[in-house]
Amino acid sequence: MNNGATIQAQHNLAHAGDIAKTVLMPGDPARASYIARNYLTDAVLVNDLRLMYAYTGLYKGERITVMAHGMGAPSAAIYAHELYACYDVDTIIRIGSAGALQDDIKVMDIVAAQGACTNSNYINQFNCPGTFAPIADYTLLSKAVEAAHEHGVDIKVGNIVSSDTFYAAEGTNNADGWRRMGALAVSIVR
Repeated sequence: MNNGATIQAQHNLAHAGDIAKTVLMPGDPARASYIARNYLTDAVLVNDLRLMYAYTGLYKGERITVMAHGMGAPSAAIYAHELYACYDVDTIIRIGSAGALQDDIKVMDIVAAQGACTNSNYINQFNCPGTFAPIADYTLLSKAVEAAHEHGVDIKVGNIVSSDTFYAAEGTNNADGWRRMGALAVSIVR
C-alpha cells in the first residue's frame, strides 16, 4: 500500500490527508469509537487495521483525529511514530485512564501529565547515556490547565508513571517508590 507518504505506514490504512494535524490517542479502541460518536461531527472511520480505530471529524469546527494505540509504550510508540512520519501530524495528545498514586487523587479526577516516568525499555534503542524523561509541550499543557480552570474543573498537574507492567510479579510492584517520588498516577498507556 502506498498512501502517498514518504514512509509507508505498516499499521495504518489511512490515506494521505485522512489524518488531522492534531490526534487524540486513547489506548482502548472502544474509547476511540466512543469519542468519535459523542464528540466529533462528521466523523469518518479512516483506519481499522488491527482494530486500532482512527476517526477524523470536527470538534467545534476544528479537524481532529482520534486514534487508538493499544496497550503499553511499545504499541503506543508504533502508532505515534507512523502518525508523525507518515501522516505529517503536528500534535498527539494522549488521553486515557490511570491509577492514582497519591491519596488526594480520587476516581474521575483529571490529571495532566507534565512528565512521564517509565519502567519501559523502549527508550534504550536510542542509546542515550542516562534516562530520558519525556515531558509535555508547555504551551499545550498550560492551555489545557487554563481551559480546565475556565470551566471550573479541578485538574492536578505533575509527573505520572507509564508502565509496561499491568500484572506485576509478586513482590515487584514499586508503586510506593513512585508515590514517594511524587508521581501522581500510573498508567500502562492504555
